[in-house]
Amino acid sequence: MEIHTRYMLLGCLVLVLGFVSGGESAISRNVMKEIIRINKEGPYMGIVVPNNFEMSPLLQSPSFVGDVKFGFLDFSGRRFHLGQVGKQKVIVIMTGLGMLNAGITTQLLVTLFRVKGIVHYGIAGNANPNLQIGDVTIPQFWAHTGLWNWQRYGDGPEDELALESNGDYTRDIGYLEFSHYNNDTKNVKSPDNLLNRVWYQPEEVFPVNGTPEIRQHSFWGPVNDYYFSLAERLEGMKLTGCVNSTTCLPRTPIVTRVERGASANVFVDNRAYREFLLSKFNATAIDMESAAVSLVCIQNQKPFIAIRALSDLAGGGSSVSNEAATFASLAAQNAVDVVIKFINLLS
Repeated sequence: MEIHTRYMLLGCLVLVLGFVSGGESAISRNVMKEIIRINKEGPYMGIVVPNNFEMSPLLQSPSFVGDVKFGFLDFSGRRFHLGQVGKQKVIVIMTGLGMLNAGITTQLLVTLFRVKGIVHYGIAGNANPNLQIGDVTIPQFWAHTGLWNWQRYGDGPEDELALESNGDYTRDIGYLEFSHYNNDTKNVKSPDNLLNRVWYQPEEVFPVNGTPEIRQHSFWGPVNDYYFSLAERLEGMKLTGCVNSTTCLPRTPIVTRVERGASANVFVDNRAYREFLLSKFNATAIDMESAAVSLVCIQNQKPFIAIRALSDLAGGGSSVSNEAATFASLAAQNAVDVVIKFINLLS
């Protein structure tokens, strides 16, 4: 009842502000009225998806029943699809590519609607050669591995980073040194690389239950403990292993919980960097959105889990290597199947 009252008051406030400002508030009166009507029917599970080819199999699945009353709501360039999976009312939203889009979209979702939890899914690159294309991974922790302090040439690991003394940057997490990957056999006496090294940094977060403008730091963002525990029951699911009658994987894909996943605004098609992410961070799934969704959920204190199907071994190196173009649709369908099963388990 308190949550319902809070949203009603929010709606009244926005409606008043819209009237006073001549209808030029960020949310129009008509849209806010629709949001209030939708929230009366909540709460909802939020389902956040990067791209249309990953979202379409869910919306077209017989397991998804669109809301006949609302259908969808368009706002700020996004379309919020309302419906039901099993007994769970859901709002499905496509983010678009990358960390910024994923963060903005997830924040819109949890700000506008009564969302009790977030399920994020899609395809991902694979850093662990013990797994294969089509396998569905559920990491326990996610990190943004694209936030760097790039050290100037000549400085070493013991030299303080720029602005480190202010508390803005740290050497605690570790670094990637480019000269470790030199392949210049003619210059073995001088292995230095002008790119020097990059130091990984945690994100600054401002939780809703914290003090405004007082930052906290987060590198490894955990998924919800209950969600992760429940996901153990997904292991053993029967998944699709063939694109068609002639194109199949060497073995039937599996669902597996793993320790860590990594996100950055980078499509990793490089074996050396894939092996670095595995050895340095023990990351399995490599994508461009999950950590952003995780960070928004941390800030908003919303339960979160990410389910990522592997579409390629990043950088190749196996009999079934970087075949994303061939197996992306299979991986996306496997992710959808696991998400549907997970949401049904929540019921």
